[in-house]
Amino acid sequence: MDKQVKVLVIEDHPIVRDGCMRIFAQRTDIDAIEASSAETGSALNRSLAPEIVVLDVNLPDANGLDLISSLLADNPAAKIIVFSMYEAASFVTHALEKGARGYITKNDDPMTILSAIDKVRAGTVYLGQAVAQNLALFNLEAANSPLRDLSDRERQVLGLLGDGKSLTEISSDLTIGYKTAANLVSAIKQKLSIPTSSALIKFAVEQRAKL
Repeated sequence: MDKQVKVLVIEDHPIVRDGCMRIFAQRTDIDAIEASSAETGSALNRSLAPEIVVLDVNLPDANGLDLISSLLADNPAAKIIVFSMYEAASFVTHALEKGARGYITKNDDPMTILSAIDKVRAGTVYLGQAVAQNLALFNLEAANSPLRDLSDRERQVLGLLGDGKSLTEISSDLTIGYKTAANLVSAIKQKLSIPTSSALIKFAVEQRAKL
C-alpha cells in the first residue's frame, strides 16, 4: 500500500519496541511512533489519531485488553492489533469482542506484524498462525474444557503459575497486589476443584499450551 499510515506501538519492553521500529523502517509507507505505557499511549492516540495501534496486553499501568475500549472511544477509526505473548483462544476472543481487528503473538514470524497491518487496513480481521489454530481447537474443545469457567485474568495467573512464577512475581507481572493474586489462585482452585497449590501448579504446567 502506498498511502502513508501512522502506526502507534504501545509496548513497555524497549527491546520489543526497537524490534518493531526496525521492521517498520523497512516500509516507506509506515510512520511509526512508540509509547511505553498505557497513559502515554492513550495520550498519543488522542492527539495523533493513528490509523493502526499495535497494543501489548501486559502494560505497567493497565491491562491492554481493557484499554481497547477507551482507545476506540478516543479514536473510533483506529484499527487495533493486539501484540501479545499469550496465545490462548480466550484472549483472542476477548480482544475481538472489545473491538480489536487483529491478534498476533511474539512467537510469530517478525514479518507477521506487517501482514497484520496490511490486512486490517484492507478491512479484514487478521490472526497470527498460532492463535488462529488455537482458536479453532478451542471452539472444538470448549464444551469439555476444564478451563471454560476461568476468567481471562484467572487464565493469565494460571499460565504464569505454569511458567513457574511465584505469587510475588505474578503480582508484579500483572501489576496487581499480592493479596489479589492470592485470591485469584484461591478462586482458580475452587473452580477447578483442585485442593492444593502443588496440585494446581502441576495442572498449570500440563495445561500451559492451552492458556
